Amino acid sequence: MIRHTFRTATCVLSPGVRCFSDSSVGEVTSCGRTDLTHLTRQASLYVHWPYCLRRCSYCNFNKYIPRENKDNIMTECLQRETETLLRLSQVSRITSVFFGGGTPSLAHPSTIAAVLDTVSKQARLSDKAEVTLEVNPTPVGMSKLEDFCHAGVNRFSIGVQSLQDEDLKILGRDHSSHHALQTIEEARRMCPGRVSVDVMFGRPKQTVESWENELSELLNVCDDHVSLYQLTLERGTQLFRQVQRGDTSVPADDVTAEMYQCARETLHQHGFLQYEVSNFARHNAVSHHNMSYWKGRQYVGVGPGAHGRFVVPGEGGVAREARTQTLEPDVWMREVQQRGHGTRRRIQLSHLELLEEVLVMGMRMTEGIHHEHWELFSHELGLYEIFGSSVEVQECLQSGKLVLDERGLRCSWDGLALLDSMLPALLVELERRISPGLRRENHADGATEKTSNSR
Repeated sequence: MIRHTFRTATCVLSPGVRCFSDSSVGEVTSCGRTDLTHLTRQASLYVHWPYCLRRCSYCNFNKYIPRENKDNIMTECLQRETETLLRLSQVSRITSVFFGGGTPSLAHPSTIAAVLDTVSKQARLSDKAEVTLEVNPTPVGMSKLEDFCHAGVNRFSIGVQSLQDEDLKILGRDHSSHHALQTIEEARRMCPGRVSVDVMFGRPKQTVESWENELSELLNVCDDHVSLYQLTLERGTQLFRQVQRGDTSVPADDVTAEMYQCARETLHQHGFLQYEVSNFARHNAVSHHNMSYWKGRQYVGVGPGAHGRFVVPGEGGVAREARTQTLEPDVWMREVQQRGHGTRRRIQLSHLELLEEVLVMGMRMTEGIHHEHWELFSHELGLYEIFGSSVEVQECLQSGKLVLDERGLRCSWDGLALLDSMLPALLVELERRISPGLRRENHADGATEKTSNSR
């Protein structure tokens, strides 16, 4: 449930047509669709490194096992696409940078430094801006942490996944629990208070008791941020086939639900506050980059298969576009070398798609959607007008799964675990309430799909 919600929402991410971020952690500033002089010139940046040494048994992400070393070409292309897309977006400030993958800790630190240098030449990148790198906790990954810091990284996200060596083998990971603990310790020494740990539950043969013990062990050594992910069986993966054949099994849904609730309670006992469906932080160590997604702010996606959401005033655009880069690295590199970027698909987003994004992403946060935030995106109808009279939504309110009050709309503690089951009703009601005339008008303006071969 948790992993599914996150990944689905990310794939359809469509922040803002009318409203854009005015600060890296602040509110959103309203602006007219045609008033280009007031478009906010800032965004976050996601950089995708597509290579891995091997594919994990559960993974269907866009990643590749390189047949030859093309790191230098990849670096040059990441720089060039960053330059091109920042020029097209005309942003003047990058609020955060996230290097994901793939396994970006396989990249040479000089690659990270080169991309950040390119960003700084195109837009303002504050010394205090959050720069995160995903790290595979192998001895090689750990040995490069200091060099990554010198390159400009100030936050690490470590893919621990499990502290059980047998489970790591089943998952196809190339590290041990000992390596994971060592990497956490070294990362905390490099970036105290800015180390996040990914851990997975719902793994084959896992029990609630073993999960609780493992999580307690992890919390004794981790830093101030934890991301929980429920293992999801994806078609086409090795683990999916193993379960289909009956070679192994995963816990039933009611067991994984108990694991999730157990984790929430255990994390709370250790001083972590849940601020999003899958994310927990203490000492206010939230991920500002991910918050920009959940708040519906602009972001630029660079690298094979990366997604982006930003206005393209460099081509005369006034509505935010959903952009997807070419998936396969070799093809993407050729396209970048030929025309400066590898954007394969562009869709201008309608007003309804904007509101769907604000709803889906905003409801992931424990604070939910404040009335003021919603009104910046929807001038016509407020949260009460859209959801207050819906029979299905009223059932969720009366059961205590949803809360709609003077603050806004949000899930309750129990309701957050059931977000997937409530979103369809919320989305149906949203679509019903948005006037057909407004939908047609905005669709004519913005919901145009096109390939990008001209620039």
